Amino acid sequence: MQDPCQIVRKSYGDAIAEDLRFIVKSVVGEENFIDMQPNRSNNYCCGGGGGFLQSGFKDQRLAYGQTKDEQIKATKADYCIAACHNCHAQIHELSEHYEGHYGVVHLWTLICLSLGILGPNERTYLGDDLKDVNVFHPEIAV
Repeated sequence: MQDPCQIVRKSYGDAIAEDLRFIVKSVVGEENFIDMQPNRSNNYCCGGGGGFLQSGFKDQRLAYGQTKDEQIKATKADYCIAACHNCHAQIHELSEHYEGHYGVVHLWTLICLSLGILGPNERTYLGDDLKDVNVFHPEIAV
């Protein structure tokens, strides 16, 4: 899980990082959660925030983000969970650029999947292993 800079390092610190972990573990199961090292307030920035994602300096942004990509790869996780849209976009691009072969999923997407309320049009970016999780089929509703 990516600890977003604004909410964790620049605002609420490790307390909010613990809250985020509680939510993720509740949704995916503690046995499926792999923490990056370092993490929480010491986690590495992905390089997409603070306007950098939209700055036009793509080569520099990807070079800066290589540390984050290596950190994610070290977990051997299938997905990186991002609570921040800028982190999601940057990490997704890092995975493609550095051939990370890991997916990136928004935290809200996982929450909605767990509740069975994620619409079909909101599943298009998910891997085949997640696209049909908790799909509501009105023809079999009770």
